Amino acid sequence: MVALMLVLQIALFVFLIVYSSQAVSAIYIMANIVSFIAVVGVVSNNENPSYKLTWIIAILVFPVVGGIFYFFFGNKRMSRKLRRQILLSMEDNHIYLSDNAVGERLQADDPHLALHSRYIYNISGYPTYYNTISEYYPVGELMFERIVEELKQAEKYIFLEYFIIRPGIMWNTIYDILREKVAQGVEIRLMYDDLGSISTVPKGFDRAVRAAGIKLCVFNPFRPRASVIHNNRDHRKICVIDGKIAFCGGINLADEYINQFERFGHWKDTGVMLQGEAVWSFVFMFLHLWKFSTGEKIMYNDYRVSCARQDADGLVQVFDDSPLDRHNVTETAYLNIIYRATKYVYITTPYLVIDNEMEFALCTAAEAGIDVRIITPYIPDKWYVHMLTRSHYKRLIQSGVKIYEYSPGFMHGKMFVSDDNVCLVGTCNMDFRSFYLHFECSVLFFGAKIIADVKADMLACQDISHLVTLEDADAISIPRRMLRAFLKIFAPLM
Repeated sequence: MVALMLVLQIALFVFLIVYSSQAVSAIYIMANIVSFIAVVGVVSNNENPSYKLTWIIAILVFPVVGGIFYFFFGNKRMSRKLRRQILLSMEDNHIYLSDNAVGERLQADDPHLALHSRYIYNISGYPTYYNTISEYYPVGELMFERIVEELKQAEKYIFLEYFIIRPGIMWNTIYDILREKVAQGVEIRLMYDDLGSISTVPKGFDRAVRAAGIKLCVFNPFRPRASVIHNNRDHRKICVIDGKIAFCGGINLADEYINQFERFGHWKDTGVMLQGEAVWSFVFMFLHLWKFSTGEKIMYNDYRVSCARQDADGLVQVFDDSPLDRHNVTETAYLNIIYRATKYVYITTPYLVIDNEMEFALCTAAEAGIDVRIITPYIPDKWYVHMLTRSHYKRLIQSGVKIYEYSPGFMHGKMFVSDDNVCLVGTCNMDFRSFYLHFECSVLFFGAKIIADVKADMLACQDISHLVTLEDADAISIPRRMLRAFLKIFAPLM
């Protein structure tokens, strides 16, 4: 019903503009002037060039309504109230997150990694930690087992934040534990994205969760009004227990993520667990967005705990990425890994819908002799996104990038690993929605043992994946090439 109301609003809007412009020439002229102003605005702003080009084409093709549509749906300028709210929330970062003194330890061993850590801290406010150990999970089933084990040990609080919740074995198991913990006096907060879960949670789900004593925040509720804010989704996947343990990765609370039922072949997903001081970044990250979404006053220090000394073997930096600022932190983190690589860069991503800057970086690295390998799905979840993913293969392969398609099914992990000394595991896809529109989170590891685990898993995946050849990339029919070209124009809006 919400989607239908939105479509009707847009259709009525278009009809009124087109009809009135045909009936009154002054309105037609005014609409074209608005489109011209919109084009000037698009060209002069500091958005990604691909995003600019998409809107310029749309405005030129539909000059009567294109400009007006841009001001409603494409213009990312924030209201004064929202800007003030963001500035106030950023003050919390400076108060409750420490400085990056630990990250500066990298300067002596690897100045490039030190710059990488420093950039993340300067832009996001999240520091690097040492006193933290980590575990890597190459499939959702293993991570789920460990989450259940740790949830049962919770004593003070549990925070859960997910893009998708789908009742089934995974959610029902966790929900039973949550209800038991509520009865024991454990504070539980659950946040899920409304649009991400709109087709998966049953009617009355929110009421049932609240009735069970769980604090609930449905992020950015989907309302029947045409607004660009519907694009800003909470794509993060976070589980925090007692401020001592945190989980993050690509795994949502739905059975396909643990292969309890098959949607697109074998679902290959990944995640990590942190134990120690770096968990505080996840605690703060969760509470920060909860405060922003609900307006609730949060006493952050009530959830801070002292951590026992851990037998850490490297540095850990947790960070988030928000569409409410002008910084694409995760995309820049990806680019930094690519540009500083001296031996290899291995990547897994479900969606390789990249702009020219990212494609250029990958090609340049491969042409410089860096071993660049990317694993994408063989069985897609969205045919049109997979078509866009494959549209980048030819140029990448010609430059020396090796592309593997995960033959058993769907690759959903979002990971980078490079030179045996840095890796990133998180929630951010390599597409415009994740880079520009979604709330995301990631974990960077510097010199930790987990890097070898991630690399070994990627190599194992390559062994059972199809290496795409230039002949494969070239063997495309003319109609399919034309469809790819058309989709590529509007890739930033998908």
